Amino acid sequence: MNPSTHAALYGPWQPSAPVRRDRPLVVVLAGLLWALTALSVSLVGGLACIVLLWTAAAGQPLGGLIPLLLLIPAGAAALTALARTSRVREMAASSRMLLLGALACPVPTALAVWLWVWTG
Repeated sequence: MNPSTHAALYGPWQPSAPVRRDRPLVVVLAGLLWALTALSVSLVGGLACIVLLWTAAAGQPLGGLIPLLLLIPAGAAALTALARTSRVREMAASSRMLLLGALACPVPTALAVWLWVWTG
């Protein structure tokens, strides 16, 4: 293509931004955080399902447990909203996953540890 045609159609040529490389340590840390988060959410969700099943089998009302189960989708919605902000989208993928994992990990992990100690 003729350079003047390209400039007329698309404007002057500009080099693209350099590609950000993922750092291996950040990738490993993000993976560990998300694995811990997934494990703790599955433990809390499993215990909540068992409690719901036993409560329903005993004929007790389920109204008090439903708001507690809605915390997991609410947390996921908050993390999704944060991930879609412009500052977070500009980050490298590994750094973004490390940030979101660091924000997602503490609450379910603390809840899972507390439930594990409380239930014996």
